[in-house]
Parts: sequence; C-alpha cells; structure tokens
Amino acid sequence: MKIKNIYIGGWFQRTMLQLSEVYDFLRDAESQLKLNKKKLQELQKNLGIGSVEYGVAGEEFILFNTSDNLRVKIFEDGLIVVSSDQVSEGTLFADIGRLKDYYEQKLTPAINYIFSLGAPVPKELANIESIYPYFVICDHATREDIATLLAKTERQKYFEFDNKNYSVLRGDKYYFINNKKTSQANIERYVEEQIFIREFKGQLHRYLNLHRIIWEKIDAVKDRSRVKGSDVLKFTTKLEGYAKTVNLIDTRIKQMSTYISTRERIAKSDQDLADFLAISGYRYETLRDTLEYIEDLWVMTNNYVKSTQKMFDSIKEDITSSSINNLTIVTSMSAGAAILGLFTESEPSFTTFGFIYFFVLAFIGWAATKVLSYIAQKRRYEISDIEYDKNIK
Repeated sequence: MKIKNIYIGGWFQRTMLQLSEVYDFLRDAESQLKLNKKKLQELQKNLGIGSVEYGVAGEEFILFNTSDNLRVKIFEDGLIVVSSDQVSEGTLFADIGRLKDYYEQKLTPAINYIFSLGAPVPKELANIESIYPYFVICDHATREDIATLLAKTERQKYFEFDNKNYSVLRGDKYYFINNKKTSQANIERYVEEQIFIREFKGQLHRYLNLHRIIWEKIDAVKDRSRVKGSDVLKFTTKLEGYAKTVNLIDTRIKQMSTYISTRERIAKSDQDLADFLAISGYRYETLRDTLEYIEDLWVMTNNYVKSTQKMFDSIKEDITSSSINNLTIVTSMSAGAAILGLFTESEPSFTTFGFIYFFVLAFIGWAATKVLSYIAQKRRYEISDIEYDKNIK
C-alpha cells in the first residue's frame, strides 16, 4: 500500500471580490484597505509561497505551492483545501500535523488579517476550535490495509462505500480513500465537496447551539418574576449584546443558501462526480432543509430578543418617571423651605445661623435624593411573559 496524498480544509462564506483581495495579498503583499504594510509583508513571507495561479473550474480559485511542499487551493466561495503528496505511512501523523499547523498557524491568521475590517465575526464563532476532516488517499490498498489505518486513528467506522473507481472508509475525523483507477483530479473534487458539505453542516450545528445558548440566557433573565431597579441597566446591556450577535449571525445564515445552490449546480454538472452524487447527492437537499429550519429558528430568536428588550425598555421608562417624580418632591421641599424663610425674616442678612441653616437644608435635600434613589434601585418590577412548555420541541 502507498499513501499518495493527504488533505485538510475548511469553509467560511466569501465572494469573488474577496478572492481578488486574497490574490493581491498572495502575489504582492498588497491590500487596497488601510492595513499595516509591514504586517502584510510578514504574513505573506510566513506562508512560504512559491508560485501563485488564478484559475476557473466551475468557480474561480487561487492555487499556490509552498516551500514546504504543500499545495493550497482557495475558492471564491471561501472553501480552502491544503494538501501534500510528500507523505508516507510511517510519517502519516507527522505529515497531518504539518498540514494542520500550516493551516492554523500561518494561513488562517493571514486570511483573518486581510478581512479584519468591516462587519465583525461574532465572538461566539471566532474562537471556536475546528476539527478538520483529514483525508488520506491510498493507491491500490487492500481492505485490510484500510482497516489497519482506521485502527491506528479511530476505533469506530461511520460508513463506507465502494465503486469501480475508488472506495471510502470514514471514521469521525478521518476519511480513507482508496484510489483504484480514477485520476487524482477526480479524487480531489470528491474531497473538496466533502469538505464543503461537512463544514456547511458544522456551521449550521454551531448556529443551532448558539440559538440554544442565547435563548437560555434570555430565559435566565425573564425567569425572575421581579427584578431590582439597579439590575435593569445591566440586563438591558446584556440584551443589546444578544441582539447584536443575533443580527450578525442572522445575516451569515441568510448568505448560506446561495452557496449551497451554486455548489450543487456545479457538482451535478460534473460527470466525474457521478459516483459521488449517487451516494451523497441527496445531502445538498437535506442541507437546504436544515438551513431553512435554522433560518426560521433565528427569526424566532430575533423576535424573542426584541420582545424582551421592549419589556425592559418599559421598565426603564417606569424608573425614569419615578426618578423625575422624586426629583420634583425634593425640589418642592427646597422651594417650600426657601419661601418659608422669606416670610420669617424681616430683611435678608448673612448670619452664622443662616449659613448653618443653608447647609442643613442642602443636606436634607441630598439625603432625600439618596433615599429615594436607593428605594428606586431596590424596588422590584414585575416581569410578565407568557409561559411555554419547553419540553415540546
């Protein structure tokens, strides 16, 4: 058995406009944006770029080789595939680690810096640790050879299929592909589609989990039947943060339908992917169904955040109104005391008692304001909402 290639990759929504920006960076360490020129040069140098090509195969892409014998392919829709043909069975894990380190430590920081301006990626997504699928391509391996590789990496087999051109045995993180008589280009197309589908599904799963997390955080606030006035501002600030996150993620989700349709159309027009589509073609449809479900879920999440914000805005209005009333009371007390002084004095004069009287009056006003403010902060406001049975999903 001979191991021919290994692949890893990832996907995040991009466009042909952003691909052009990547090309300018890879070729000349340039950017039309106000990015630090020195840092651009350092990031480009760190990639160890040999030659850069710009091509079209269904989608536009950039292809470049590195001084470390790696091959990097970046598509206009954001798919990135890193591969190496300098690999053997004895050094398999070290070779995979080399690809992973390049992807995470060199390529990803460079791409992130190029797109560091503009709308941010929600922090809930930015720091998620990705587990890449590792694709190991073998040449004329036996079933026993592939089983041995699986035993060295993972104990559980998820699925396998076999056709006249190649067979696939998949674990959780590893795909072992045995090439029988097809071209390396066809195998690579299969790998690219698998990476896209897996990453697309992974993003949808993360959005589902984020919906759950944000919903539960809002519930934690609303589950209080009464809330202190001093806590209202804190909760309002949290809700503003949730609303911003929901809005950013909602936009990302809405973008995804275009990508899945384009990928499906290109894949189904590629005759070399006929075997792949015979087994996995339905997954485009199921991904679209899942996407629609997640879209509806985030519409509901967005509405939930907005309704909660309105509830707390109403409480803030009550607190503001109460503060104005308190201030009116204190002002009236001060005015009354001043008027009383006018009627009890025959003519104004500056005396020691007058100064003491003034400061006592000021202290009474200050103390009254503090007491009323403390009462407002400790006052508990009703939080009313419709209760739902959360056991029904």
